[in-house]
Amino acid sequence: MGLFQWQEKPADVLQQGGVIAPDERLPWPQTAAMGVQHVIAMFGATVLAPILMGFDPNIAILMSGIGTLVFFLITGGKVPSYLGSSFAFIGVVIAATAYAGKGPNANIGVALGGIIACGVLYAIIGAIVHAVGTGWIERLMPPVVTGAVVAVIGLNLASIPVKNMAASNFDSWMQAVTFTSVGLVAVFTRGMLQRLLILVGLLIASVIYAVLANGLGLGKPIDFSGIANAAWIGAPSFAAPVFDAGAMLLIAPVAVILVAENLGHIKAVTAMTGRNLDQYMGRAFIGDGVATVISGGVGGTGVTTYAENIGVMAATKIYSTAVFVFAALVAVVLGFSPKFGAVIQAIPLPVMGGVSIVVFGLIAAAGAKIWVDNRVDFSQNRNLIVAAITLVLGTGDFTLKFGGFALGGIGTATFGAILLYALLNREPQAQAAGKVV
Repeated sequence: MGLFQWQEKPADVLQQGGVIAPDERLPWPQTAAMGVQHVIAMFGATVLAPILMGFDPNIAILMSGIGTLVFFLITGGKVPSYLGSSFAFIGVVIAATAYAGKGPNANIGVALGGIIACGVLYAIIGAIVHAVGTGWIERLMPPVVTGAVVAVIGLNLASIPVKNMAASNFDSWMQAVTFTSVGLVAVFTRGMLQRLLILVGLLIASVIYAVLANGLGLGKPIDFSGIANAAWIGAPSFAAPVFDAGAMLLIAPVAVILVAENLGHIKAVTAMTGRNLDQYMGRAFIGDGVATVISGGVGGTGVTTYAENIGVMAATKIYSTAVFVFAALVAVVLGFSPKFGAVIQAIPLPVMGGVSIVVFGLIAAAGAKIWVDNRVDFSQNRNLIVAAITLVLGTGDFTLKFGGFALGGIGTATFGAILLYALLNREPQAQAAGKVV
């Protein structure tokens, strides 16, 4: 079938326990509704990531839509996926720009140059995979490595909300109220409300903050003037990249993490749909890499395939790529609304800090989940040593300097995990099976 030709299925297919395949679709009204749901699912994380890096959330939303369309075209409409802001960039962007955690990032250009370098490297890896297959990646980055690297992203960022996003005792208590709110939503709600745990928890905490700060004067009041003064329609604040060698070398290795994320995404969708999508793996990497280059070229964040949208597909049994085309178009429209951006910017910093604690913790836990899902055997010295050293390198922000260039915690952890595993994997298997004493 053609790129924009989906076989229409009646809506009652789902009631009969059926599924909607990537090359199929429901009638357009239901397809549109599902597209909106996917926008809502990706919304919280895609907006949160740029705020934590000092980027314009409007551009992030806009480029998530454009990036998803680019991904759709490059994969030939065969891989159901939504591309949103990647949290893997947060630590290295903050390190490269010395961002303080509030307001616009004054050194955003340097970060954008690094994001573009990462996208180029990612696309090159995709081209190699398209030519020779994925076996070499799976050997280079087995689950023990990818799990450790993903966990390190969250652990490396842990000090940001705790030390930099709570200026007073009231702010610290509001962080606690925020992550408690998210936790309550995560455990005691169901359906789509539960899938939007970050967004709903943030809204609840913001209302509590407004009552305590604006109503009772216990903290810094929320300023609503920016929302009132913002136009409904207008262009976002585009920014130009600056190509700094140090920042590019610091940020480009994030491509390794994006490869691991996208690899897992393709495997998950393959399992859900019953269709082997490995043949599209290289094109998926290229699509994600090109989308990241385009986003970085105008002031957006690096992008990646989104687990939130995988969750929606798993819950609905609708894998139609038509849904993601509609979702992308909705995101593009939202990107051109300054009022939407003003609402995001009005969120109190301690509330964002509380959400950040949850998100960074979830990233760390996601790394551990990779180990559990793949049954990584930590009775093997090789696995134990790789995981242990990687976690401490990243959490402690271990830095190596090469002349004027410094490779920080996430970078040293990523390269260290890959190189250390390759070195230790050369030992005899009998010896590798021994236990630490």
